[in-house]
Amino acid sequence: MIALMGRAHVDPADIHEFVADVQAIAPGTRAAEGCLFYAVALEDAAAGRALIAERWRDEASLQEHLASPRISTFLRKWAARAALDVLRFDASNGRPL
Repeated sequence: MIALMGRAHVDPADIHEFVADVQAIAPGTRAAEGCLFYAVALEDAAAGRALIAERWRDEASLQEHLASPRISTFLRKWAARAALDVLRFDASNGRPL
């Protein structure tokens, strides 16, 4: 399993547009083969910060997601407008808390 965790930083004036764009791609992402969990949540509007949490079955599923047209379009739009502080983890020992 691959887990992604971190934050997106955008201009506070753009944060609601960013969140709306994420909400637009979220249903397709959650339905994607290999997506186990996908969430982006507004953390601090005044600071322009959103939390990102994702889990993918495997590397191939994540790469297919990143190459999909909806994500490519989203990433092109936000590439110069958002700074991502996201780490990728290989998770092989997941278990309930």
